[in-house]
Amino acid sequence: MTIPSSPAALRVIESDICIVGDGAIAKTAALGLTQAGFSVTLLAPPSRPSAPAADPGWDARVYALNHTAHHLLSSLKVWHALDHARVAPVDAMIVHGDGPHAGGLAFDAFGAHTGTLAWIMEDRNLGQALDAALKFAQNVRVVEGRATGLLRADDSATVHLDDGSSIKAALVIGADGAQSWVRGQCDIGLDYRSYGQRAVVSNFACEKPHHGAAYQWFTGADGIVALLPLPGNQVSLVWSAPEALADTLRAESAQQIADRLAVYAAGKLGALTPLQPELVRDFPLRLIRPHAMSAPRVALVGDAAHVVHPLAGHGMNLGFADVAQLVKTLGECEEHRGIGDTRVLARYERARKEDVLLMQIATDGLERLFGTDLEPLRVVRNLGLNLLDKLPVLKRRLISHAMGK
Repeated sequence: MTIPSSPAALRVIESDICIVGDGAIAKTAALGLTQAGFSVTLLAPPSRPSAPAADPGWDARVYALNHTAHHLLSSLKVWHALDHARVAPVDAMIVHGDGPHAGGLAFDAFGAHTGTLAWIMEDRNLGQALDAALKFAQNVRVVEGRATGLLRADDSATVHLDDGSSIKAALVIGADGAQSWVRGQCDIGLDYRSYGQRAVVSNFACEKPHHGAAYQWFTGADGIVALLPLPGNQVSLVWSAPEALADTLRAESAQQIADRLAVYAAGKLGALTPLQPELVRDFPLRLIRPHAMSAPRVALVGDAAHVVHPLAGHGMNLGFADVAQLVKTLGECEEHRGIGDTRVLARYERARKEDVLLMQIATDGLERLFGTDLEPLRVVRNLGLNLLDKLPVLKRRLISHAMGK
């Protein structure tokens, strides 16, 4: 066997935990676990240098964070590091059905006995706050590199990098997204379903104030349109559009998309004007259900563990709940077992199973129900919305679950 001679090839980084990923969930996990007393190595892909924009404008990608996310980020001192001038509280959620006799459903913070339902923030804002927190975190080492292999033993796991170096840890956490490399290395099977849709996202100024309300229209053939409040008279669009319509929307200008939205939004928000005419993005929508959230010496969090339809806006919240539970489970681990013990990781998986399954069933079921254009189903689903709107106890239970309470 040839023994590599370069310094990088001989370097072995040791820590309690190795996290693979560089998104918000990976960084939050690193902060949470080091706060719990573990040493952490965060493996991120090599960064690409880019010239900072004079005015970056508003991110097209935004998140609706619930109370679970708020509590976790607050406990990690990240929430207060956000630029709160760019965070919008959601005080109401108004859902519209489809067809000539469209049903409706409305939630508000007052009825839910809370100060706010959720908070809308940009990916950039969250990322910058997490990066700032990581700079001051103890026992977190950020390593840039590409993983090439994962070797698991009885007492540890080793991630090999493309420069010949390696990271040895008691536990490897896959926080590397829907196409998770870590998950693939563990041969964890999955159920996959493409929704035949893409989420088209952009931002607009609205003529009328939104009053902190998030709007959602189930349109039937044209998919699901959501307008989320941004600070000021501004909203962020998430249009879950069938592939053919998504292609059309991406070929159009932001102003043409705004003209299309007038059919739904004009009565509520008035005329819409693109904030950044060139900034329209899209990403595919799919359901990914891995058969396990853990394997020997490995735990999965975030999109590596589950991907759901964004119609409820809870994909990121599920990931934050994963992190909170994993930190709790590892913190309560018996000393004689160790954090990579299969039984310890099984506790984490059991604790998350119900919440994840409920969200998968709810989002997939709603997409199937409202994605069908049969008239009998249209009547039933609109009647269902109207009935639910008149049942305050059930409404409170639903919104409480969505808020992560």
